Amino acid sequence: MRAVLTWRDKAEHCINDIAFKPDGTQLILAAGSRLLVYDTSDGTLLQPLKGHKDTVYCVAYAKDGLWSPEQKSVSKHKSSSKIICCSWTNDGQYLALGMFNGIISIRNKNGEEKVKIERPGGSLSPIWSICWNPSREERNDILAVADWGQKVSFYQLSGKQIGKDRALNFDPCCISYFTKGEYILLGGSDKQVSLFTKDGVRLGTVGEQNSWVWTCQAKPDSNYVVVGCQDGTISFYQLIFSTVHGLYKDRYAYRDSMTDVIVQHLITEQKVRIKCKELVKKIAIYRNRLAIQLPEKILIYELYSEDLSDMHYRVKEKIIKKFECNLLVVCANHIILCQEKRLQCLSFSGVKEREWQMESLIRYIKVIGGPPGREGLLVGLKNGQILKIFVDNLFAIVLLKQATAVRCLDMSASRKKLAVVDENDTCLVYDIDTKELLFQEPNANSVAWNTQCEDMLCFSGGGYLNIKASTFPVHRQKLQGFVVGYNGSKIFCLHVFSISAVEVPQSAPMYQYLDRKLFKEAYQIACLGVTDTDWRELAMEALEGLDFETAKKAFIRVQDLRYLELISSIEGKFHEAAKLYKRSGHENLALEMYTDLCMFEYAKDFLGSGDPKETKMLITKQADWARNIKEPKAAVEMYISAGEHVKAIEICGDHGWVDMLIDIARKLDKAEREPLLLCATYLKKLDSPGYAAETYLKMGDLKSLVQLHVETQRWDEAFALGEKHPEFKDDIYMPYAQWLAENDRFEEAQKAFHKAGRQREAVQVLEQLTNNAVAESRFNDAAYYYWMLSMQCLDIAQDPAQKDTMLGKFYHFQRLAELYHGYHAIHRHTEDPFSVHRPETLFNISRFLLHSLPKDTPSGISKVKILFTLAKQSKALGAYRLARHAYDKLRGLYIPARFQKSIELGTLTIRAKPFHDSEELVPLCYRCSTNNPLLNNLGNVCINCRQPFIFSASSYDVLHLVEFYLEEGITDEEAISLIDLEVLRPKRDDRQLEIANNSSQILRLVETKDSIGDEDPFTAKLSFEQGGSEFVPVVVSRLVLRSMSRRDVLIKRWPPPLRWQYFRSLLPDASITMCPSCFQMFHSEDYELLVLQHGCCPYCRRCKDDPGP
Repeated sequence: MRAVLTWRDKAEHCINDIAFKPDGTQLILAAGSRLLVYDTSDGTLLQPLKGHKDTVYCVAYAKDGLWSPEQKSVSKHKSSSKIICCSWTNDGQYLALGMFNGIISIRNKNGEEKVKIERPGGSLSPIWSICWNPSREERNDILAVADWGQKVSFYQLSGKQIGKDRALNFDPCCISYFTKGEYILLGGSDKQVSLFTKDGVRLGTVGEQNSWVWTCQAKPDSNYVVVGCQDGTISFYQLIFSTVHGLYKDRYAYRDSMTDVIVQHLITEQKVRIKCKELVKKIAIYRNRLAIQLPEKILIYELYSEDLSDMHYRVKEKIIKKFECNLLVVCANHIILCQEKRLQCLSFSGVKEREWQMESLIRYIKVIGGPPGREGLLVGLKNGQILKIFVDNLFAIVLLKQATAVRCLDMSASRKKLAVVDENDTCLVYDIDTKELLFQEPNANSVAWNTQCEDMLCFSGGGYLNIKASTFPVHRQKLQGFVVGYNGSKIFCLHVFSISAVEVPQSAPMYQYLDRKLFKEAYQIACLGVTDTDWRELAMEALEGLDFETAKKAFIRVQDLRYLELISSIEGKFHEAAKLYKRSGHENLALEMYTDLCMFEYAKDFLGSGDPKETKMLITKQADWARNIKEPKAAVEMYISAGEHVKAIEICGDHGWVDMLIDIARKLDKAEREPLLLCATYLKKLDSPGYAAETYLKMGDLKSLVQLHVETQRWDEAFALGEKHPEFKDDIYMPYAQWLAENDRFEEAQKAFHKAGRQREAVQVLEQLTNNAVAESRFNDAAYYYWMLSMQCLDIAQDPAQKDTMLGKFYHFQRLAELYHGYHAIHRHTEDPFSVHRPETLFNISRFLLHSLPKDTPSGISKVKILFTLAKQSKALGAYRLARHAYDKLRGLYIPARFQKSIELGTLTIRAKPFHDSEELVPLCYRCSTNNPLLNNLGNVCINCRQPFIFSASSYDVLHLVEFYLEEGITDEEAISLIDLEVLRPKRDDRQLEIANNSSQILRLVETKDSIGDEDPFTAKLSFEQGGSEFVPVVVSRLVLRSMSRRDVLIKRWPPPLRWQYFRSLLPDASITMCPSCFQMFHSEDYELLVLQHGCCPYCRRCKDDPGP
């Protein structure tokens, strides 16, 4: 339903009431103290009526008079409260009064109160508007009541309520029925007029206004509505109710009363009504499925049984979700939603399985059948493109492209021809295989192929029905409406809102075939439905044309025994002719006669003495005849005997005889490539990839075998073949990656693209996965994808031409992966009702993020959530100074409403806490033993020695690791060999240095110059001047490396072109584990627990059994 504004005007005062003249030609309204009369056709003000000195609140046209002329006075009656509104029943016997105290009083015409209805809201819900249903078809008088308790209710004359109160969410000021009572108009403080069903179901908005709506009325016996507002605006709308329907073969479903669906069987004329009690927006029907779209859900119905005449539907599935779409289509296991240029395929559980994006607006869509879950869709676009889409395939197939926009489409029963009606009302018929335009006809608005005859179609337009058979001229007859289906001799025609089955005799197209002596085709048309006279004409024409088979069938139909005897006797004369040919020595003429008459058993008697050519010719003709009379198995055997393997294979393939095809393939010699290739092609089409593979192997055609495995998704066989023949690697892994991507297995697809050497596609998949994860707030996935993206860039960086660019991206993506990995815990903590992380972990993560965030905050990361978590956990752990700083920072940011109260309360309560932080939380630098502040302006580095901190990737504690670098000239391999020596150190004079603070105690071994001198940077550089600005890295020599223990050293073995990174543990007894894949560090106990929980590394998701890189 949509409303079209016809005209609008504005008065100087509020529009208090509106009334139509009974014939609908004029409109009178009360505006202030004036009455205005309008012409409803164009909104012309006919005349203003003056005569009232005060405000006019009500107006009405007299129908049959209110007072009788004999009555000298008017009876008056008191009411218990102020009367706001009133309404008479249809017969004028009862008057309903709506009062300010929430009471409805129903009185007879003498003023006696018969029924008193007390509304639940009482005086808080004044009855502002009431109206009796004017319908004469209702059994009882029904009163619609709108009160300022923001409810609408319905009552019988007896006072019994019908149904429950319906909430409005606004104050209603006016309520009125359409003339026949099928719809209700309701307006008020929401500044719009809404259309409801007579049962109170909201259907939509008629028109939005700029002020309260005080009155609204429907024009008598029409779909026009007038609206009067508080600001004096008068608006006149036309309501347009669109046809919502669906058709599949002989079942037609359509919307009735806006909230019901009626399913009609066009052959049996049976009907069933489905009450939805909500606005029906879209309907789709297919085989035993029926889909109904309501405002907030889609209902999927199915038939109780497979019986073709069954009309009992039951609910199969409910998709509780609001969808916006232009077209709706249902299949066996899916629904298809069309929204402008986009098609979406959803399962019955509401899960989107795939989506297609078109080049232009979709103008037409139709299901053309197929196996359940693999149905085909015919789609026509505004740019003239016509596509075929299978619901299990992401790629659309372009059938053809024409210059004009598509209005209607249909495909013939054999899927070989396509009929299109374009925007110029032209019907065009194409051959799908060759894309050739077969013919075109003008004056068409819809088209349909005959489902029982390949060469017949009909189209409608200009008030005529046109039937076209093959390439013959069009047969035309008068018919109003649109053709929507053509089955046998029945044509289904939609006229206005109803559909009907029209029985059309097929005499005209039958005679067109007879004129051209096409007797078998004429017989097929006659079987659709012709008269007995037409059957007799067909029989006589076939007899004269010596087509005895067709003549026999036609005479049998009309039960003419004399002609049947005549045909039998004619056939007997041929034997006498054959004998005469033989006597005269012309056996070849007897053979030719029997062959032409398809009497092959008799023809064999006249074969020459073993002449192979004549034998082959006879068998081939006999096979052709068997094929024509639809005896394909006999034809196959004969073709094989005659050596015509290609024809035999074609018949087997067309009929789907897999066993016969593989038998032929096994008997053929491998040198006969053409028939073998044809066999393999048919076997592939018939979903027998194993037999097709056997045939390709016999031929030695490995490339076709690879393509077969790829097309049938037999990936294991394809990979095995690729291992033996590496030249087919690209032919296997590229389609495999695309298949994985189509099936939403993007991570595997990325790896397959990478393996196929398609780095660009691999990176694109990862970037899309990352963007999606961030947009959907799956930050742990985003971290994982960024890590994969960084490793992909590192792999590409081995190319010298791209080294610098890719290394820059590598470091950038590594940093983003660390940020999103940490932020995932913050996001979960602020969004979920329960937290799985300890307060100390959340405290460390929020500090890490605060120190690590770049100037431009990455997408999806909220500083508010980080600072809020930091403030909350700092306060809980005793870091009051840091908490106060976090709350101060939050004051300068935009705070979401759900955090507002918590932050304001925290900002106030933190003022009552001491202005210092707990010393237990202060981080320690394990290189120089300096206590660092909780809020570090330098970031995640020591304020004294500038040594970067190494964090645990789970608890985000500062780990007791110091990174060191190798002296110039020492290779990674040499360094490993020196560390792995594990030689005993010589006896030396050692001094113990103990450094103590509030949180830790560290023992350092300071070696004298007599042992290794100044060459050990771990002892030589323990002391630093506070506030030094330069970072001095720890550089070790061969002597120092030889002195190190292997268990104290952790090595990040980066692939080229990166150098390895070395870290020394300063607390060897506190075990640290490094993931061999992502090189993230963890406390060993934490890592083991996380691997047990998740079965893999929490950062890079490497399974515990997988080898490292």
